[in-house]
Amino acid sequence: MNKFSPKENRQYHATITSEKQRTPKKGEEENEMKLKKVFACMMAATMLFGLTACGGSEDKKESGKNDTKQEAKDDTLTIWAWDEAFNIKAANVAKEMYAEKNPDAKIEIVTMAQDDIVTKLNTSLSSGSYDGLPEIVLIEDYKAQGYLTSYQDEFADLSDIVSEDAFAEYKMAVNKADGKIYSVPFDSGVAATFYRKDLIEQAGYTEADMANITWDKYIEIGKAVKEKCGVDMCTLDPSDIGQIRMMMQSAGAWYSGEDGKVTLADNQALKDAINVYKELVESGCTKQISGWDSFVGAFNNGEVASVVTGCWIAPSIQKAEDQSGKWGVAPFPKMDENDKSVNASSIGGGGWYVLKNVGDTELAKDFLKETFATNVDLMNQLATDITLVSTMNAAAEAENYKTGSEFFGGQEIFADFAKWTAEVPSVNYGMNTYAIEDLMTEALQAIINGADMDSTLADYQAQAEAATAQ
Repeated sequence: MNKFSPKENRQYHATITSEKQRTPKKGEEENEMKLKKVFACMMAATMLFGLTACGGSEDKKESGKNDTKQEAKDDTLTIWAWDEAFNIKAANVAKEMYAEKNPDAKIEIVTMAQDDIVTKLNTSLSSGSYDGLPEIVLIEDYKAQGYLTSYQDEFADLSDIVSEDAFAEYKMAVNKADGKIYSVPFDSGVAATFYRKDLIEQAGYTEADMANITWDKYIEIGKAVKEKCGVDMCTLDPSDIGQIRMMMQSAGAWYSGEDGKVTLADNQALKDAINVYKELVESGCTKQISGWDSFVGAFNNGEVASVVTGCWIAPSIQKAEDQSGKWGVAPFPKMDENDKSVNASSIGGGGWYVLKNVGDTELAKDFLKETFATNVDLMNQLATDITLVSTMNAAAEAENYKTGSEFFGGQEIFADFAKWTAEVPSVNYGMNTYAIEDLMTEALQAIINGADMDSTLADYQAQAEAATAQ
């Protein structure tokens, strides 16, 4: 989901399944009904998303413009994104900077809910109808390969304005198809361990113990914090298994392989992540929550000693002004049992894409080239304005990235985020992350409740293959 904001309406990470509460399977009949529901949803999604573009007139594609749109808007460049406080704010700052050298450019920035953007894009691109579409649209990284697989010809090749070496390697694995670059990478969802230094010290540990931490060490510290401070180490939401995703990516793995095929049954990184998650549940030092409000409330109210998630959570942590100076930030924990796991991962993020059959493609590309693709000053400004952690490598040298945070005890958190961003393993998110995770949430709970891991993953492998079959 782009940066996840402190605000509830832009936290697609907070619960992949919205507010659904999953229950254990109760016999073959219920299992069959659930599977039918999944199939029905996937079929509906496939009808919208999986169709290749058809019905668009050849002359529109050749001209690179949609006549209806051009008559209505003439030379106005339209940008779609969600989240007024983050993505829209970033686009407006970019617009202002672009206008300094291009005062005659007409740029319209439109706020839409991410779900509405997805629905409109799927419907329009599948039918070849471009009326009302923007030239530039923000797309979440987890959805990018789906669009590039189904509608590659609808997106402009940005290889001439985006230098692959200019951005974090893991972001460039998301936006490419057939060797071509199709987006300008935007925000980093680099994961980190935010922790209360005062509680960690009270439990007998130091900042050095949090550096390059492993999950075994993290759980050890968590138990001590619970015993000596009476505070849980972190929250767990049964309906949100973003922790599993982060653990897998730390080992360079995902729910699907490089070929896009589902890999649950024989995915060692997934099994290791499930084992860690199960240890967290059984440790007695985690607080079960449900939804975004209780998640934020837990750390703002001092009910947990740490938060392990994306860098975008920093503004929410800083809302508790009475805790200023008590927090530190450490790298993401690596899995002890997996030798491929590193102290870096990611959750969330997005990129800017150009729809080439809509309007003035060259203007759209020039706007991105002069702003999000190359402008370090823009990245520096956005670090202050929206706490952006950019995936542009050069941003690490920007002035605001070298400024210490008073709330985090003077720590240069942006410099750390930039360093860890460069270390995030690259994975192919494939086309079906959310559909597979919808099933995996049930599988995880079944395993935690005592089901055999291998047989459960084999069962859900078959279900996921059926549900995502093209």
